[in-house]
Amino acid sequence: MAETHLNPTFEQSAPELKRQIELERVGAPFLVLRVPSGEQALVALGGRERLTIGRGADVDVDLEGDEGVSRLHAELELVGGSWLVVDDGLSTNGTYVEDERVSGRRRLKERDLIRIGGTGILFRDPALAEGPGATVAVGSTETVQMLTDMQRSVLVALCRPYGTGEGSTPATNKEIAEAVFLSVDAVKGHLRVLFDRFGLADLPQNEKRARLAEQALRSGAVRASDLG
Repeated sequence: MAETHLNPTFEQSAPELKRQIELERVGAPFLVLRVPSGEQALVALGGRERLTIGRGADVDVDLEGDEGVSRLHAELELVGGSWLVVDDGLSTNGTYVEDERVSGRRRLKERDLIRIGGTGILFRDPALAEGPGATVAVGSTETVQMLTDMQRSVLVALCRPYGTGEGSTPATNKEIAEAVFLSVDAVKGHLRVLFDRFGLADLPQNEKRARLAEQALRSGAVRASDLG
């Protein structure tokens, strides 16, 4: 199954993205997944040392409805400050991280995608994202590195409402212009370039801004710490 269908943040809504940013600001690891109804769920790992995944009332993360999931399918354990995914033969169909089957234990990295049955679970650790070598989930590293200082400032201003609690939609052109001390026409010009660089130029106009904000945050071009 393609990652775009498994990844629980693929084409997520602005309110869903905002909830993740709020957890990122806490700084503790968390999981992102979609329950069978299609609703996005967040599971905070702060204060935990172990978490079980499977089907039924006896596990911490219940994937009831996914027939590819065993009753006790896998575990997450905190060992030496790092989270590990563990499948010591617990499951029938296996546990996968980035399409590689887990044999025993595997240390999780920021934005690792865990596949359990037909469910994708995204591991997030904001502390790892702030350090060197953070994984870029959307858009290439080259795309992010090619951004000018002003383009990045425009992206930060576009995304700021998600991090300030002032709303769940991107900033308007006027709000961006006021934040970065440019004219509205100049902001529009920068946004056109950014839509193209992030591969969004062909989207309907009413979708571009939210998708650009999502990709900026998921790629690391804008971090939660930039929005305070």
